[in-house]
Amino acid sequence: MKCLSISQPFADLIISGKKSIELRNWNTNFRGEFLIHSPLKIRIEDAKRLKIEKKFVIGAIIGKAQIYDVKKYHSIKEIKLDQKFHFASKKFQNKTFGFMLKNAKPFRIPIPCKGQLGFFEVDIPKTKIKNKKIVSDIIDEEYRYQWIGHH
Repeated sequence: MKCLSISQPFADLIISGKKSIELRNWNTNFRGEFLIHSPLKIRIEDAKRLKIEKKFVIGAIIGKAQIYDVKKYHSIKEIKLDQKFHFASKKFQNKTFGFMLKNAKPFRIPIPCKGQLGFFEVDIPKTKIKNKKIVSDIIDEEYRYQWIGHH
């Protein structure tokens, strides 16, 4: 599955559903679900600016989201109009593409992983449980947790 490294605190803002545009200076034709990786680097100044005081999970895949479109920005003014969707500081508002995100979900248990630049492929190990009833019960439990925990 495709994965994208996004520095903290922005990775947390995405999986919590608060950030719906990820600014980049490169475009992508990819559309669909992807994993969100939180690299080792934390943007401390951005966390302070956004008044986020928490211990961030780093060096792991922390959730997933879906890219449904890419917005091409033609001016700084356009980027500033979308500030409440991307949360970028002024020095990062020189990007020209906004990945439009939806259906973001956090993982209860982060998956340790080393990040890479751009989209990269990640193979999440399949379960070694042979009993399909147990696997079905685990999936049902996760679904119930997400339903109750997010509605």
